[in-house]
Amino acid sequence: MTITLRPAPALLSSTETQEPLLAMIGNTPLIPLRKIAPDLRPGVEVYGKAEWYNPGGSVKDRAALWMIRDGERRGLLRPGMRIADATSGNTGIAYATVGAVLGYKVTLALPENASPERKRILNALGAELILTDAQQGMDLAIRTIRDLVASNPDAYFYPDQYNNQANVEAHYQGTGPEIWEQTDGRITHFVAGLGTSGTFMGAGRRLRELNPAIKVIGMQPDGPYHAIEGVKHMATTGMVPGIYDPDLADEIVEIRSETAFETARCLARQEGLMVGISAAANVAAALEVARRLEQGVVVTILCDSAAKYLSDRFWDEPDSACVDGDGI
Repeated sequence: MTITLRPAPALLSSTETQEPLLAMIGNTPLIPLRKIAPDLRPGVEVYGKAEWYNPGGSVKDRAALWMIRDGERRGLLRPGMRIADATSGNTGIAYATVGAVLGYKVTLALPENASPERKRILNALGAELILTDAQQGMDLAIRTIRDLVASNPDAYFYPDQYNNQANVEAHYQGTGPEIWEQTDGRITHFVAGLGTSGTFMGAGRRLRELNPAIKVIGMQPDGPYHAIEGVKHMATTGMVPGIYDPDLADEIVEIRSETAFETARCLARQEGLMVGISAAANVAAALEVARRLEQGVVVTILCDSAAKYLSDRFWDEPDSACVDGDGI
C-alpha cells in the first residue's frame, strides 16, 4: 500500500529557518523501552517519543509555535501585544521560549501547585504569572485568563490551546508523520494523554488516516483528584477542550497517580530515562495495552523530562517493583 503524506500548509514562515532555536522544534527521537517490561511477548515492541529534545523541553513547543504563527497569519497577534493563556506549565514555557525568540511578552495563569521548577523556568524566561487555586485545577486558570483577556482584548493574544485547531494541526503535520516514518509504518497502537488533547487528536487522526487499523488510545487519570499534571479526567472536568473528539479513541486507559510515580521511578532505574509524571503515566498506559498483545508496535509520548519535577518527594520512595539489571 502506498501512502502519500499531505504537505504542511505554508503556515510556518522562513523565520524558522533563520532562527536556529525554532528550527529545533520537532523531529524528536523515538526510544525503545525494552527493560521496564521484560514480561512482554517477543513480538511486542514499545517506544516512547522523547519530546524533551524540543528547545523548551516538552511536546508543547510544537503547538505553541503553530498557534503563535497562526495568530500572526490571521492578524490576531501583532507587535506590542502580549501572549496570554492558561497552562499547567509546559505550554507556558513553550510560549515564553518562542515568545522570547520572536519578541513577544507572555502572561500566564497556572495552578499554584505547579512544580517550583516550572515556576522558576517561567520567571527566568520573563513570563508574568497569575497563580490560581490548585483545588480548582486548570478550569479556574482558564476562567482567570479569559477574564483578563476580556478586560483588554486589544492588549492580548489568547491562543486558547484547548480550543485552537492549530494545536491539533501541529501534531497532524508533525508528530504523527514522524512516528509513522520512525516505525517504518509498523505502528499498531498509539497512546497519548488527554490534556488539551492536541497531541492525541492530531497525531491520532494522522496515523488513523495512514493506516485505519491503528488503534488510537487515550490516557487519563482515574478520577478528578489526581497528581498527574497536564492531563484531565474528561468525564468530570468542567471544561472539556473544544478540540477533543471522544469518537476518535478506540479505548481510554485510566492511570492512578501512584502508578505514574512508580513508572517514573522504574523508567529511571531500569531504562535510565528521567521523565515527567504525565510521560510516566503514558508509559504505564502503553504497557497496559502492550501486555495484552501477542504482536504489535506500541508508541507513546514522553511529554517532558523529569527536570521540572525533581523537588517531588515520590522520587525518594523505595520501589520493589523496579528490578535492577544484572550488569554486563
